[in-house]
Amino acid sequence: MSAVAARPHRPGGPLASRPLHFIWLVDGSGSMRVQGRVEAVNEAIRAAVPHLQAVALENPQAAIFVNAIRFGDEAHWIIDKLTPVADFTWPDLEAGGGSAMGEAVAIVGEALQPPLIWGRALPPMLVLITDGLPTDDFRAGMSHLLSKAWGRRAARFVVALGEEAAGKEAQEVLRAFVSKDAPPPLLARDPETLAGHIRWICTAGVRSVCSPLAYRPAAALEDIPAPESVAANGTELW
Repeated sequence: MSAVAARPHRPGGPLASRPLHFIWLVDGSGSMRVQGRVEAVNEAIRAAVPHLQAVALENPQAAIFVNAIRFGDEAHWIIDKLTPVADFTWPDLEAGGGSAMGEAVAIVGEALQPPLIWGRALPPMLVLITDGLPTDDFRAGMSHLLSKAWGRRAARFVVALGEEAAGKEAQEVLRAFVSKDAPPPLLARDPETLAGHIRWICTAGVRSVCSPLAYRPAAALEDIPAPESVAANGTELW
């Protein structure tokens, strides 16, 4: 990530807003082409951005900055710097290649340290969206992330797409990413549930980081439709 993403200007000194870095890690591997998964992710995140912007307005004590990493055969930032949430728009990502999830996690770990982030910051939020297993060394990536103080402090969420991501092996991997106070990997077997999970992270999840005492994870999930109820209405499952 570019050095220009370093410490934002904070008029007003110590009473000014505290930065909150919100980073998507999105699977762009070839399997994300299946049944329009990557298109569903693009649509769901784009639809959730206004909700994230609204939560930012509700919480002026937090200055939210957003960026994303796409991982396929390699992992890379989709924008050259963190963007203020008010100015953020989601670009369409395409799918193809492997799943360098471990590299994506390591890149985030490398970024979550000074000068990008410093003592006054709120815990960063990391949201991993994937439909399966990594094709690289995920354990090494996690070790690098957790070797950084801000990596350990981060609120880390997972949205898991489809049946492979629901399997035992994938769940063991994905649970290693989830932070202690976050819910288990949120499983989406259809676009509607995916959109609900992402919207929830962008609202209840962000509020929890801005005001931790006001948030209870289990209660906030009540308005997300279960995959079974959506399937009963005729939606095709992934």
